Amino acid sequence: MTVAEAFEIYATERAPHVKDPARIGDCIRALVPILGALPLSSITGEVCQRYGKARDRAPGTIRKELSTLRAAIRHCHTEGYITSAPGVRLPAKPAPRDRWLTRDEAAKLVRAAYRNPKAKHLARFILVALYTGTRTDAILRLGFSPFGGGGWVDSERGVLYRRGPGEAETKKRTPPVPVPPRLLAHLRRWERHGGRFVVEAGGARVGSLKTAWRTALAASGIEHCTKHDLRHTAITWAMQKGADRWHAAGFFGLTVELLETTYGHHHPDHMQSAVEAINRRA
Repeated sequence: MTVAEAFEIYATERAPHVKDPARIGDCIRALVPILGALPLSSITGEVCQRYGKARDRAPGTIRKELSTLRAAIRHCHTEGYITSAPGVRLPAKPAPRDRWLTRDEAAKLVRAAYRNPKAKHLARFILVALYTGTRTDAILRLGFSPFGGGGWVDSERGVLYRRGPGEAETKKRTPPVPVPPRLLAHLRRWERHGGRFVVEAGGARVGSLKTAWRTALAASGIEHCTKHDLRHTAITWAMQKGADRWHAAGFFGLTVELLETTYGHHHPDHMQSAVEAINRRA
């Protein structure tokens, strides 16, 4: 079996049932021209390294693409198409980004989006992301009814359901959370104006923010910021304000360990007992 044949099986049998099949498709389109003709038995650590050099992309991108190759091989092995699964060596996991917006930067970004007649939907997205730390795809699927095909906002009770009814939980946790009062006021106003979806344009759900995002960044003068950085910003702000770690982990859909490892240094109590011990007179 070749790599391309394994991908064909994986794309047919598994990809349609994942939350983001387009991401798998993007990875397959990158992998097949370089590795597609190789038999699975020839996949080694050295082959994976050569792929990274030929692809010439960031280590995080290479890791994501080779992870898709590994998933396809494991699927074929589990389903009995092959009798053994060769190992796929991934590049080292990149250090987590520590990019977060200051409140001044966030205000500039919201104003830039709101002042653009074609990007007012982006201002809504930014507000929801900053107040709740919800991931991009979950925000874009939010509606004001539980029957819209995604998560929804119960504006009467003030609860945001990041998953729609019947949707299974994934590794990227999407727990329902109470809506902060300031955001809830915006959501109720948007719903009163007849909106079906939280982020919409012309009465329809928005599928992509790429153009509006680039335009807003250019207008605001903010550099090196991604949509996912809004989630980092929300968590960072919560930690800087001294949020309880257990409550913050539950609200943002993280483990306490990951919260402490990635964002713990922003908390005002971080290593404070050690500082007090060192400063204490003998």
